[in-house]
Amino acid sequence: MDTRAHPTPVTTALRLCLHALLVGLLVLAALRATGDGIPHATAVVVLAGVMAALYAAGALAPVVQPHTRAAALWLTALGAVWLALLALSPDALWVAFPLYFLQLHLLPVRWGLPAVAVTAAAAIASFLLHGQEVTPGTFIGPLLGAAVAVATVLGYDALFRESERRRELIDELVSTRAELADAERTAGTLAERERLAREIHDTLAQGLSSIQLLLRAAERSLPEDAPATAHVRRAREAAQDNLAEARRFVRALTPPDLQQGSLAAALSRLSSRTSAPDLTVQFAVSGTPVELPTPYEVALLRTAQSALANTVQHSGAGRAEITLSFMETSVSLDVVDDGRGFHTNTDTDTAGAGAAEPASTTGGGFGLPAMRARAASLGGTLNVESGPGQGTAVAVTLPLPAATGHGPQDARNHKNHENAEDRAAAEDPAGAGDPEGRAA
Repeated sequence: MDTRAHPTPVTTALRLCLHALLVGLLVLAALRATGDGIPHATAVVVLAGVMAALYAAGALAPVVQPHTRAAALWLTALGAVWLALLALSPDALWVAFPLYFLQLHLLPVRWGLPAVAVTAAAAIASFLLHGQEVTPGTFIGPLLGAAVAVATVLGYDALFRESERRRELIDELVSTRAELADAERTAGTLAERERLAREIHDTLAQGLSSIQLLLRAAERSLPEDAPATAHVRRAREAAQDNLAEARRFVRALTPPDLQQGSLAAALSRLSSRTSAPDLTVQFAVSGTPVELPTPYEVALLRTAQSALANTVQHSGAGRAEITLSFMETSVSLDVVDDGRGFHTNTDTDTAGAGAAEPASTTGGGFGLPAMRARAASLGGTLNVESGPGQGTAVAVTLPLPAATGHGPQDARNHKNHENAEDRAAAEDPAGAGDPEGRAA
């Protein structure tokens, strides 16, 4: 008779105590019958032994489990033997107490409570059957024992269910922590890849590009039959090959979403695959799209991912919108939801990356500071507008290279600069422009 699927030391001790109590009471009834010399003493001893053997058989039988037909049949047999014993010995009345616990544990509540009531009534009737003195204790004793048993078993069941819920929550928490750790490792890996890509692009690739152009200029300034011309040409070709390898390495380190298409396509895929109960995410593009430098695309994509993650995890929103807007001198990304919102510090929620985190988010992590830092690293700003029950709007604005140059075309030229250099290196001097001027 297994009390639970996963018995604990406490439940095992309680079960052993119940076994000892019932067997002890049967032994007491048998000893009292033989010691007092009551009629049918032998029958009392035999019935006590039969009941003890029947109880042991059910306790050890694996088929006797709570809320099963085998348990109901076993309890019926025990009750019949006990009633026969009760008819012969008034001392068998005390066996009713462990029977209460058995009935409440093995039977459903709708059957266990009536069984307890019948057992208590039989115990009270035994006083009248054996001619015992009828006192208030005659009725209070069995009823009080039944009430204690009912309260104990039902209370224990409630505690057990609560414990099971806590165990499930703990299991879920452990699983969630493992998933979060994996996500953090992935995010850290991607962030480091992006950093390496930027460093390689801004240092090695640019340096090799300058070396290639300078060698190209030197090659053109030398006569064809000069002894150094062949060496300069080989040096230029080696620099060109290493520049191409560096750019392939940089492209391999860019975020996978941006490798599969434009920033708008990556944001559209992000919107479609973001899932949460009752959450709809829509994406729109405003203005005339222009090609952006890779650092800009990475910063805007990561900001959208972080803002959407906050929406899914914390806002309880039913709708979110991502808008990518291209303007004459800047590009902006807006992520707006209709969630529960939060209190923001109006002095800092429109500041740049160095601003303090809004009071309601300082305890929640590094999402907004990270977004601000990304925007500030490119000379942009992050604006956060929110209020309790009013949803949240996160807007990041980055100045295009055109803001310091010659219009939106400069943004495209910045991204296409590497390919332009390669083409220029292979073109005729008249079509490629002045190499000395470009190298400088």
